Amino acid sequence: MNLLFHVTTAQSGALLVPLVLAARRANASFAAFFTHEGVKTLQNANLVAALAGSRAVVCEESWHRFCPGLACPVENGSQTINSALMAEAERVVSL
Repeated sequence: MNLLFHVTTAQSGALLVPLVLAARRANASFAAFFTHEGVKTLQNANLVAALAGSRAVVCEESWHRFCPGLACPVENGSQTINSALMAEAERVVSL
């Protein structure tokens, strides 16, 4: 995987959508991990659509804390998966 987008803030969505689209234009492989308030960005339908076909994982604990009662649009995971994605990525973009 070329890139891992590590999303930690609720404001990251404004940056993440154009970064994901740029990665697609460059034919870069990427994944995204959402944790803490960054999980709130997954309430943006444009972001979820931009992530289609790529691996997107949310910290399950953060999802339940910041988006209680909502259906999660991506894979539920843990910080262990976050660590594995970090190890696999050539570069990490922390937002």
